[in-house]
Amino acid sequence: MGGEFLGYHRADGRIGVRNHLLVLSVGGLTAPTARRIGAALQGAVTICLPYSAGLLGEDERVRRDAVVGFAAHPNVGAALMVGDNPAFMRDAAQAVAATGKPYAALTLDDCGHDALTLTDRGLREGARLAIEVSRARRAPAPVSALSIGLECGRSDPSSGLVANPLLGLVTDRLVAAGGTAMIGETLEWLGAEHLLEKRARTPEAATKIRDAVIRREKLAIAYGVDLTGSNPSPTNVASGLSSIEEKSLGNIAKSGASPIEGLVAYGERPGRPGLWTMDASAYAPKSVTGFVIAGAQIVLFTTGVGNSYVSALAPTLKLSANPETCAALGQQLDFDASAAFRGETGMEESGAALFSRMIEIASGLSTCGEVLKEGDETVSRFVAAL
Repeated sequence: MGGEFLGYHRADGRIGVRNHLLVLSVGGLTAPTARRIGAALQGAVTICLPYSAGLLGEDERVRRDAVVGFAAHPNVGAALMVGDNPAFMRDAAQAVAATGKPYAALTLDDCGHDALTLTDRGLREGARLAIEVSRARRAPAPVSALSIGLECGRSDPSSGLVANPLLGLVTDRLVAAGGTAMIGETLEWLGAEHLLEKRARTPEAATKIRDAVIRREKLAIAYGVDLTGSNPSPTNVASGLSSIEEKSLGNIAKSGASPIEGLVAYGERPGRPGLWTMDASAYAPKSVTGFVIAGAQIVLFTTGVGNSYVSALAPTLKLSANPETCAALGQQLDFDASAAFRGETGMEESGAALFSRMIEIASGLSTCGEVLKEGDETVSRFVAAL
């Protein structure tokens, strides 16, 4: 039903759609060194986490999940980790090693606190890993091996009417084939959460979805935030969205009609295939990164008036149904859905074409964001630091 794509088969059983050499700074002190190393290594993708010491509770959990999630990601062929905390690095390295991923872990402490020594060792280890990465070859894999994140940013009415429902069609087809999809942006379920609850696989899942929305609404109230004017954003309002409820109805259209397995925390990997909700920020960069930490190999990202943010690790299929946006920003989009908006093609036809484009990208077709090297990762924060 879903077909196949050509991917990289990893030691832990997951399938990558890219074969990156990742240079990862696990804290802010080694970020300049990581960038220096990454710039010198062919095909390297560099990610720098700005925080290290003083993280508490959920922030500490997310940081650890992010380090392991990035380094062990199926789109990563090998990982070079640099940092300033030997104890944390040992724990992270042990978790990455358990996946069978080729890696190296270096700290400032082991280099006499000399960033140039760390650079030298990093370049040597990175060169070794780059050669190891180059050994990998693509091979057929079932579509059921795919996990996707569903995102929207700078939405307008065309998003909720056409672009997001097209993602819903792709989601339903992928889930029916045994794959995994995740939808986040919890606050953008507000006013439509009852529709998600009805599709929950279990009463427990329905309760968690509702509670996640209520918790974030109460948090906004506690801080005196008026959602009118902040979400929808001024850009959303100027483009024609009138309320959070209207925006939410468009947002959840990305999830299609499949049953919802449950709710996962930010960056938490779903325990089984199917459609999942993720309790995450409504800000696209943080939301996208949550999906990537959780193992999404591809992100499908709709926009109304234009949004160029893409993931560094997961190729991000950017699409719009707004005819003006497609005409103005066509070179930054990977799929033009404006014909469906104008009624020139049917939704089912456009949905099938979008699914095919996703498979092409999974098999190696470059996205606009990849060609322009716009990728980044932004890890969400939850509590104050010491």
